[in-house]
Order: sequence, then structure tokens, then C-alpha cells
Amino acid sequence: MSHTIKIQAIVFSLLLSALLSSHCLGIAASPSPSTPKIGFMNTQEAIMECNEGKKEFTALQAKFSPKEAALKKLDDEVANLKKQYDIQKDKLKPEVSASQLKAIEAKQKTLQRSFDNDQKDFQRAAQGIIDRIGPKMMKVIEKYAKSRGYTLVLDIANPQTPVLYMDQGMNITKELIQAYNTENPVAPPQVFSKDLATPTTPRFTAPGTQPKKP
Repeated sequence: MSHTIKIQAIVFSLLLSALLSSHCLGIAASPSPSTPKIGFMNTQEAIMECNEGKKEFTALQAKFSPKEAALKKLDDEVANLKKQYDIQKDKLKPEVSASQLKAIEAKQKTLQRSFDNDQKDFQRAAQGIIDRIGPKMMKVIEKYAKSRGYTLVLDIANPQTPVLYMDQGMNITKELIQAYNTENPVAPPQVFSKDLATPTTPRFTAPGTQPKKP
């Protein structure tokens, strides 16, 4: 099996028990307005795009780049062996064919085992970042929402959130990123890969990024 070689920190198809199980963040304002004020945000984007998140995930990407390169090399070796076998298989003696297939299978198992182990290590490290940033992000969300009279803030990062239409003027993600950077001043990395914040076919994937309540 060939694996697409790309590190990405937002995958975000996995929801972890340490994170919010709810798809929305209900925050009551004081006093409660007569007309509910609803905001929308993308927690995945907020965690990835705040300066602290950029710094943490950029460092994580750099840490796993050598492992990614090693996996790509092994992946290429398996692909080349398969290609060579397909070209020669009709001319090979049965015992030689069986030997080559066995060698390909062994190398492919090594590739899959290495990929699975590295994937788990990456997700474990990414989860640590989320666990550090998530609770602080939740506090910023609550403070921001209460100070501006929001009755409800919905997280649109999760595709299961029941939002069929949203006026973009109600998306407060950028404001919350700015608020988080103010509350938690961290210098951003000099280089930040947008691949980390753009869902594509991942090499390594990070868990979901819904912040847990403090």
C-alpha cells in the first residue's frame, strides 16, 4: 500500500475524550439580551492559527520531517520492488517469484508498522499541544462572548454541527485568535506552513481540536 507523504497537523477527524463532546459552546451573557446573539467560530482554525499554535505545530512538523523522509524512502523502495516484479514475473521461476513476493511482503509490513508507530507518536504529540492550548482557548472564548453579550457560540469546525447557513459577519474566529494572542502573548514562528491548517490527504494526522471547558 502506498501512503501519501505529507505532514499535516489538522485532521481533525478524530475526537478525543479529553475534548468537548458537545458540538457547540453555550455561553450565557449577563444580562441576557432579549434577542439572542449567536456567534460562529472554527476552533480548529483558532488553535492552529493563534501564534502559540503556529509555533507548537511548526516545531512538531520539523521534529517529524526526518521520519517522514525515512518513510517516503521505504515507500519508494516497496513501489520499485513491485514495479520490477510486475515486469519480470512472467519470466521468473516459481521459486524465484515466491521469494521476491515474500521479500516485497516483508518490506511492506515493515513500512506499514513504521507508519502506524510514527502516526501514533505524532498524534500523541499533537494531542499534547491541543491539551495545552485548548483550555486556554476555551477561557478566551467565554471571556470574549460574555463581554460582548453572546448567548451562544457554535463551533463550525465539526462537520456534524447543525449549521446550514452562516452570515460570514457572524464568524468571530479571527477576533478570537487576536484575543487569544493578547491573552497569551507568544512570538509566532518565522516560517509557518499553511499545510498545517489546510486539510489534505495527510501523512501524519493530528486529533480534533475542540477545546475542553476549563
